[in-house]
Amino acid sequence: MQKLLFTIILILTGLAVKAQTAEEYFNKGYSKAEFNDFKGAIAEYTKSIKINPNDAKSFYNRGVSKRNLKDFKGAIADYTKAIELDPNKIEAYNNRGLSRGTLKDFKGAVLDFTKAIEIDSNYANGYYNRGLAKASLEHYSGAVEDYSKALEISPNAGDAYYYRGLSKYRLGNLSGACQDARKAQELGYYASNRFINTECD
Repeated sequence: MQKLLFTIILILTGLAVKAQTAEEYFNKGYSKAEFNDFKGAIAEYTKSIKINPNDAKSFYNRGVSKRNLKDFKGAIADYTKAIELDPNKIEAYNNRGLSRGTLKDFKGAVLDFTKAIEIDSNYANGYYNRGLAKASLEHYSGAVEDYSKALEISPNAGDAYYYRGLSKYRLGNLSGACQDARKAQELGYYASNRFINTECD
């Protein structure tokens, strides 16, 4: 009986050390990413994953580092694994959508942003990013709807006003486009200046 208890204690102690070591590698990876050492961060997250292959945050953070290194396919693979382990990880859907958009998979991006919105209907970034993806698909009316929803949630987002204006412009609504561009300018989004100077009275 004593031998059995001793064995159980050893196993539990080993598991605790194992989990702690995985967390240590994760923390090292996080610190390296903070200093833009993304290759070093990936190495540390990979060590953490080898010890604890069911840790969604390690896959997610490794995906973020890969995306920063422009390894978008690798990032998508890691975000997908993070989602498998944590289906409600909204940031993983959002970032996978961004990576898919960079690779011109705008339909896939729309699906990811839609899933993020399903998880949190007040996720402004989801609506904004889905608007960008829809605009890339030339679905401008849908883009306007998404930018408008993002602005309901985050009314001071100058970039959302600007891109909503561009979609309105594509739909032939010049007055609405100029109104949005001026609002973006008012909020400090000065990328709208050129549009105002060339298209608006």
